[in-house]
Amino acid sequence: KKLKLLRLPKYRRELFSLCKMRLLRTLSTTIKKKLFYGKTHYCPVCKSFVRGFFNFGYIQKAWCPVCFLMSRHRLSWLFLQQKTDLFNESPKKMLHIAPEMGLVPKFKEIANLDYLTADLQSPHCMVKMDITDIRYSDHSFDVIYCSHVLEHLPNDRKAMRELERVLKPDGWAVLMVPIKVDKTIEDPLETNPAERERRFGRHDHVRRYGLDFGKRLEEEGFKVEVTLTTQLASRDDIYRMGLPERGAVFFCRKIKQSRIPFIVLLCKNFFFL
Repeated sequence: KKLKLLRLPKYRRELFSLCKMRLLRTLSTTIKKKLFYGKTHYCPVCKSFVRGFFNFGYIQKAWCPVCFLMSRHRLSWLFLQQKTDLFNESPKKMLHIAPEMGLVPKFKEIANLDYLTADLQSPHCMVKMDITDIRYSDHSFDVIYCSHVLEHLPNDRKAMRELERVLKPDGWAVLMVPIKVDKTIEDPLETNPAERERRFGRHDHVRRYGLDFGKRLEEEGFKVEVTLTTQLASRDDIYRMGLPERGAVFFCRKIKQSRIPFIVLLCKNFFFL
């Protein structure tokens, strides 16, 4: 399958980018910071001033030459810093799904964070996990971070329900997917990789999400707040930090359950026994 993908120019460019990343990983962070130093751009994750960000395939100014994180990761990091309590040193248990190599050490540095990485296939994660069938009890995690995973899952709604189930009542989740259209496009009967590439943007995507992704999350039990790139950074900073112009972060909490329905149900069962 991978050899067939190399027939497409996009994947040949991506392979070149991956090879460049692998080569740069052999250098120390100090050397990379000096080698790519410049005042034009800044990565908020690794705090590096660089001359520019490298392209990934056809994606312009995508990855940082020091930490290798993409524009969407820089956006989510800004959000976590500005809009959440992740860094306030209060004890938390965090689930990081399909963890990005550049973010793992940053999360591990956070004080009092009980940090768990999970993936269905990666041997580098702490646990093997199918997020449509999470083997953890209800209300297990204070924080869940899941970026660019759901577009790969045929049953994304089941995964959403599972994430909501294992989130603590006062916890929160950051869920991100590529947003390319206004309304989500999907076809569960489409299994041809070439057609998926054409219709959904990549051969392994099963849908193309739109801005209605938030409504989809709400239908599965979350209360959702959407934050756009322009709400986190000025136009100048979007350019300087290489952030996605149409990026969106979906901040999710559990819907507070009212106690009244339970009391009504209890009384009903008591009187009609």
